[in-house]
Amino acid sequence: MGALLQTLDVTKRFGGLSAVTALNMSVESGEIVGLIGPNGAGKTTSFNLITGVYKPTGGQILFDGRDITGLKPHAITRLGVARTFQNIRLFKDMSVLENVLVAQHMRMGANLFEATLRLPSYLRKEKRIHERARALLAEVGLAEHERARATSLPYGKQRRLEIARALATEPKLLFLDEPAAGMNPQESVDLMEFILKIRDQFRLTIVLIEHHMQVVMGVCKRMYVLDYGVTIAHGSPDEIRNDPKVIEAYLGVE
Repeated sequence: MGALLQTLDVTKRFGGLSAVTALNMSVESGEIVGLIGPNGAGKTTSFNLITGVYKPTGGQILFDGRDITGLKPHAITRLGVARTFQNIRLFKDMSVLENVLVAQHMRMGANLFEATLRLPSYLRKEKRIHERARALLAEVGLAEHERARATSLPYGKQRRLEIARALATEPKLLFLDEPAAGMNPQESVDLMEFILKIRDQFRLTIVLIEHHMQVVMGVCKRMYVLDYGVTIAHGSPDEIRNDPKVIEAYLGVE
């Protein structure tokens, strides 16, 4: 146990606009933490800063005891951070299985010489990642769709595929950006169970952005609330639910 992720006064300005101001967030190993707030509050920008899409204007980001401030996304992914996106970003012309295989290649451990000559060592590694990809698809309920084109799946299953692809990078920390978007009530309940399942099964720490309050209140032990890039509250679901600033900024305007 201990802080797996810390952001220390992390700030991002775009010209004269401050999208995130002095974000101080701490996430312990094994937690599921929510990041909520109205549209334009800076939630996705915060994800982009931590995962290397944006470089902070100021502050420091620590992951697993290492300073990752300003590292490129691929370097941060290799250290054990994965994410999904608000708008699903699958490889549209690839099959369900191929989408997961692509994500595993960074962990394959093969070199160009092995791959070019297709040496027995490369073939063994290739077989191993195919087996693991199929196992991941089974875990998220997509085994029967492995040959289907990714974008032919129903919306909820595309979300699960995106999560499976993130899991294929073998993360310690998983960011989920509005995973319940577009889901009906039953799909949202299933999603809550799914998030808890993968947290336990893959020993993950999870941070999620979510507007669906049933989901975020149902799976998160703690939450941070942003409004116009500023953290206005932090606490348990009950504390957040009853915070006057939160009610005014977010919960009261659903």
